[in-house]
Amino acid sequence: MEKYFTKDYAGESFRHFQAPHLAALGLILLLSLSFPFLRQSAASTLTIIRMVMAAALVLNELSWHGWNWRTGQWTIQTLLPLHLCGLMVWSSALMLVTRSYTLYEYLYFLGMGAASQALLTPDLGKYGFPHFRYFQTFISHGLIFTAPIYMTVVEGYRPYWESILRVAVGVNVYMLVVGVINWRLGSNYMFIARKPDTPSLIDYLGPWPWYILSMEAIGLLLSLLLYLPFAIGDRLNL
Repeated sequence: MEKYFTKDYAGESFRHFQAPHLAALGLILLLSLSFPFLRQSAASTLTIIRMVMAAALVLNELSWHGWNWRTGQWTIQTLLPLHLCGLMVWSSALMLVTRSYTLYEYLYFLGMGAASQALLTPDLGKYGFPHFRYFQTFISHGLIFTAPIYMTVVEGYRPYWESILRVAVGVNVYMLVVGVINWRLGSNYMFIARKPDTPSLIDYLGPWPWYILSMEAIGLLLSLLLYLPFAIGDRLNL
């Protein structure tokens, strides 16, 4: 069992879109498709479901920090919850507990957008199935992705055109704050100080700092695509 938690894993490396990857994506899809069947559930049942999802997010994230600490990899430059996905773990848990609409707006656009990329192209390297990192990554990003879907399908939340503007302004203000933190710590949170050290989609978006603008443009496009079902529904008075 210890070998599945070791830093120097000697098992099979993770490979994109092979059976373990497709299995994880399939389970996340099944979870999302199950939500419409919960609409008629009692309020107490829905509360339990939200609490379980929130607890899973928190416990999974704490296990991630514990593993990094135990293997000597925890540093203030890399593991503060300042990357979007790290921040959204805690934000998703808080949204599920409090049913905050403000958090929902951000998580609908940012959570689904960022987590979908992380799910399709996870940075797992040598940590393939069944290493701890495999499960931790897909649980974390899977729940970030599905939490706003749950709030939309089951709880009846929805974004508006103004939501896109609020999220865009909020993200850029947050990015400025993170930029100052990166400067003070020598860190690279949100990958705005430099490109990631490992290969990623950012490699195709141009040199620094222009790739940041490309990332913002992609984020805006994804937000518009995520809003499209609601725009169509409003147009058709559905």
